[in-house]
Amino acid sequence: MLKPILTAAAAIIALPALVPDALAQNAPAHLRPTRDVSVTYRMEGGGMPQPQEMRMAWDVSNNRQRVDPPGGQGWMLVDRKANTAVMVMDAQRMVMQMPPATVGAMTQDPPAGTAFTAKGTDRVAGQACNLWETTTPQGKSTVCLTGDGVLLRALTEMAARPGLPQGGTMRMEATEVRYGAPEASRFTVPQGYQTMQAPAGMPGAPGGAPGAAPGGAPAR
Repeated sequence: MLKPILTAAAAIIALPALVPDALAQNAPAHLRPTRDVSVTYRMEGGGMPQPQEMRMAWDVSNNRQRVDPPGGQGWMLVDRKANTAVMVMDAQRMVMQMPPATVGAMTQDPPAGTAFTAKGTDRVAGQACNLWETTTPQGKSTVCLTGDGVLLRALTEMAARPGLPQGGTMRMEATEVRYGAPEASRFTVPQGYQTMQAPAGMPGAPGGAPGAAPGGAPAR
């Protein structure tokens, strides 16, 4: 159960931060928030048996992002300054370090060939946003972004993968948006937790292989 949650969270976080200059005239100015905000999302599709709730929060001044994925098994902290990401499991007092390849996928710029097409405007969770259709070599998405870079809706066509052999569509839509300074403790890994390696099968994990059983071993 843990490995699919980690993989899904990593994919969602991977929405690029800034658009390269070559795309600037035909793309949103910001693809991540430019001010502190906390957003609750409803997610459905993508192989999930039923809708799930997920929360994301951004500490912009420290360039950190917190993700509380569905299932309540833990939360992920992405530190873009340090180029690191960890999964924190408070109940087990454990911290799982994400492999460099996974972190890189979360923080990379849009891949070559990415195209953006403006599709109008909408309102989601009481906030105005601009609709954009994005096309990459991996597929298409339609997103609704505020002027300050908050993702309010994403409808993504997913390619076939283990557990979703025919592909599918994932929908993520904000249900609540709160602006304001974050609590520092929510963006800090607690001291004294045991450090673990990423589970086999995570992209970039040592010895990882698709379809490997979820789990993790303490780092040595």
